[in-house]
Amino acid sequence: MLFADVSGSTRLYEVLGDARAFAAINECLDILRKLTEAHSGRVVKTIGDEIMAVFPDAMTAVQAACEMQLVVSSRKPIDNARVAIRIGLHYGAVLESDGDVFGDTVNVAARMSEIAKAEQIITTGATVSKLPAIMRASTRALSTLSIKGKADDIEVREVIWQESEEMTMMVGNTLPPSVAEPTLKLVHQGETFVVDASRPSVTIGRDEQADIVIQDKRASRMHARIERRRDKFVFVDVSSNGSYVIVKGETEIQLRREEFVLRESGSISLGHPYMKDPTEVIEFFCQN
Repeated sequence: MLFADVSGSTRLYEVLGDARAFAAINECLDILRKLTEAHSGRVVKTIGDEIMAVFPDAMTAVQAACEMQLVVSSRKPIDNARVAIRIGLHYGAVLESDGDVFGDTVNVAARMSEIAKAEQIITTGATVSKLPAIMRASTRALSTLSIKGKADDIEVREVIWQESEEMTMMVGNTLPPSVAEPTLKLVHQGETFVVDASRPSVTIGRDEQADIVIQDKRASRMHARIERRRDKFVFVDVSSNGSYVIVKGETEIQLRREEFVLRESGSISLGHPYMKDPTEVIEFFCQN
């Protein structure tokens, strides 16, 4: 569960005036919505200058949060007024009704958002425990907090997205590089898909809403996604049966809820090794 809101919006209205501040905040919220969807999340609702979103797991939510900060912080100021966001998130079960979500996890995530300052990502120790080691290393403990209705204090942690080169590499961002414009060409069943600056991600799975729809029943409904992160293209497996990637001239590797940087050219099989059934694969070609 993630909350992200524009920090200091009152001052933006004072500096820029109502119309320009409103446009700047809406543009920022639109960025947050797009990045939520690019990371397999869903915006539940917008509350003023804040979005409330859900993600499938803690790692995806933290990746999305870091990319939100990277993208928003890199934008140019408007008349010396910089738009900044603060983010709070917490991992746990939620109750859902008519598209809205409720429960303890929502309340804790909202509390983390209240604690966060501009350009901060605040989460809980319980959430950090669900992250891979490389991401856990890019967090730091701040304090413990007593929350009404909870017997135990909650450990509050900050995600260090600005200072960690490892985190930045893992999360990447969708901003186009200043020089190179790399593209990734994907070919599936005779149809070509291109990942580039204008289309920084594609989703893959059996679900009809996926960008690349897979017929093989061994693939998950939402099996994987491919993201453009600076000058790299990262394959992210979120499936039950895993994915199998072959880089041309190299040994096939298996991924299960893991990431892999695609390079040169090769093929991707979903839910089974290539040799077991080569009838439906995705071929990839990295072009710099």
